[in-house]
Amino acid sequence: MRMILALALCALAGCSDGHSRGDAGSSSAPGVTDTEIRIGSSLALSGHASYLGLQTLRGALSYIRHVNEQGGVHGRIIRIISYDDLYDPPLCVSNTQRLIIDDNVFSLFCYVGTPTTVKIIPLVEEARVPLVGMFTGANALREPFRRYIINVRASYYQETEEAVRRFVEDLGIRRIAVFYQYDTYGFDGLKGTELALKKYGLAPVARGSYKRGTLDVEDGLARIAASDAEAVVMIGTYEPCARFIRLCHERNFRPLFHNVSFVGAEELARLLGREGEDVLVTQVVPPPDSSETTGASDSQSRLWGASEYVELLRRYYPDDTPNSVGLEGFINAKVLVEGLRRAGRDLDREGFIDAIETIRDCSLGIANTLSFSPTDHQGFDRVYFTRFRQGRFVLISDWSDIHKGRAASEAAR
Repeated sequence: MRMILALALCALAGCSDGHSRGDAGSSSAPGVTDTEIRIGSSLALSGHASYLGLQTLRGALSYIRHVNEQGGVHGRIIRIISYDDLYDPPLCVSNTQRLIIDDNVFSLFCYVGTPTTVKIIPLVEEARVPLVGMFTGANALREPFRRYIINVRASYYQETEEAVRRFVEDLGIRRIAVFYQYDTYGFDGLKGTELALKKYGLAPVARGSYKRGTLDVEDGLARIAASDAEAVVMIGTYEPCARFIRLCHERNFRPLFHNVSFVGAEELARLLGREGEDVLVTQVVPPPDSSETTGASDSQSRLWGASEYVELLRRYYPDDTPNSVGLEGFINAKVLVEGLRRAGRDLDREGFIDAIETIRDCSLGIANTLSFSPTDHQGFDRVYFTRFRQGRFVLISDWSDIHKGRAASEAAR
């Protein structure tokens, strides 16, 4: 496969070393003309993870359509070519080959999911094509350092480390189980949780899993319920995680549930309804309707980056409800555009990556500044903790409330 790709790339690019620059006002870079920059994406647009793919793409397109209406970047509009991969790794690989070879895109962008995205790492490095802003916190995209991969969000290791720290230090919880999707995504979150627990001399009291694309959670639930865990770290998608929580409640097993950001918080909330009360989700962006200082949800107090997303989503996708997945896609698009602007009119792939590496302490309006460097390709490190209350996820400002709620729950048991 790699040999076929290499031969095709040589035919397309004349076997250049990937460092050449085009003439001012034009470009010899793949996917770049005098009027257009082609960007490629493979993500789940149908199937059991479609909410994540659709909202990521629409969030990104909300900003890109706005930029294009303003004249694009240095006179070029950005055209997104997107293919549906059904959250299926082999299909994602096939789509990526098509984007690189047939569509000759300048960059890849906004991929969704660990099992799909990690499979294209060899293609990215062989083609020397930038991959920007993935909806996954996979460690394999961060270690070892890879020049052509630009992560925007915090990692799953950071999310699970923060969850374990809060459980142990703030809530006094030590019996922690892990429920995970049985693939590279779930394994990544499981390892992150194990590493975090190890710092406190602990290990998961139970591990339960389910197969990707199914709702077969019963075996995993039985293992975890038998452990009498006080909290469960969940590394999955919205449907199986919602089913797991509902079944736990039916059995009167009520640990504290924590989900990592990939779950799709708003869709999880919709599926759980009242059953979701007090479920926790770590996020890598704040809730779109939140104000970090006041907790208010009106447009006057909302973080300005979130307000911009809400406004543009309403303009281009009026039937959609603002959500954290879409906001992450929106932020990814802002990073892509900022890199293209800094790279200048004389655009090529190497210069684009060099330009992204110049971004330092850049505010995108989410109470978290963005920074890259030649040795660090992860823009954000912050993790936001949210809690489901009265129909929506809100930022946690006081962990003592959760501690009191847990104490009352334990007394009732």
